[in-house]
Amino acid sequence: MRGADIFIGLMSGTSADAIDAVMTRFKGDGAIETIASHSKAMPEGLKAPIFALQSGASRDIYDVCRLDAELAQHYAASVDSLIAKTSVARTDIAAIGNHGQTLLHRPDDNPAFTLQIGDNHRLAELTGITVVGDFRRRDIAAGGQAAPLIPAFHKTLVAPKESAAFLNIGGIANISCIKQGEASGFDTGPGNTLMDAWIRRHKGLDFDRSGAWARAGSLDEKLLKAMLADPYFHRAAPKSTGQDHFNLAWLSALLTDSPAPEDVQRTLLELTAVTASTALRQSGSQSVFTFGGGRHNDFLMARIQDLLGGLSVSPTSKLGVDPDFMEATAFAWLAKQCLDGKPGNDPAVTGARGERVLGVVFPA
Repeated sequence: MRGADIFIGLMSGTSADAIDAVMTRFKGDGAIETIASHSKAMPEGLKAPIFALQSGASRDIYDVCRLDAELAQHYAASVDSLIAKTSVARTDIAAIGNHGQTLLHRPDDNPAFTLQIGDNHRLAELTGITVVGDFRRRDIAAGGQAAPLIPAFHKTLVAPKESAAFLNIGGIANISCIKQGEASGFDTGPGNTLMDAWIRRHKGLDFDRSGAWARAGSLDEKLLKAMLADPYFHRAAPKSTGQDHFNLAWLSALLTDSPAPEDVQRTLLELTAVTASTALRQSGSQSVFTFGGGRHNDFLMARIQDLLGGLSVSPTSKLGVDPDFMEATAFAWLAKQCLDGKPGNDPAVTGARGERVLGVVFPA
């Protein structure tokens, strides 16, 4: 293996459920080889302050600074565990692409901003490996939404004359549409974030395994209609969103009739299914590749398939990328793009004024 080809991608998504790490080799012919992967549950002591900061319930600068440092320590431990699974020397790893933990994403504010924490300086010190981080703010500075970023990577997975759509169901759901080598995409709305927050409040669970609790409820058509009336769903792309908009405070303002908690969960699942499937149908793609944690919600995936009719839906493993590590792999690729001096964004997706090299390099 040539060291310049080997990168590590680190991802902790908006749902803050886990830290995903993947070691990837990018081959000269464009092929991608996954050398190893590792997933570590987000420590319980970090979840509550992350959720509080994401939702706006807290604005404590002390918590921001403490989480920034602590997350770097956990990221470094994940890198150590990942490397331990391989025979790869640290000196053979070109860089770590670290997404960081999103706390706030406000691309439509004036001035626009986005914040991901997880101290990259500390991560480079602890691992002895060059880190590339802070990927989103340059696109924001160039007038873009800074999300979604991975459609640019998805273009490399689809042959130039082919077309396909990608559906990511993380905390927030987003799609990428690739046609004739061109990409488009946007955040469709909530993925798991509202369902996770609701079951956490009522059941003390981190997520609704396989959608079992939602399946026990009944769809509240009135509530669904009220949720779908949110202006975000009717905006044209480019657009992106986060937990600072779709959170329990947003939901509580719509709960006027005190429905049963399981009926709310069922309706939240339908919201994700309807908004994602509508975007996919409108894309005109004949095949859909799925990834992200929501892919493990059997009831949600069944509803999306029902709403898509005969459209082919498959995991991204059919393209050679583990669907549980797609985003981590994408940030390994973005790190490579940065070190190669190549653009990491797609202005057609983010709305930026042009292509930009994304990321800041923190040398080993």
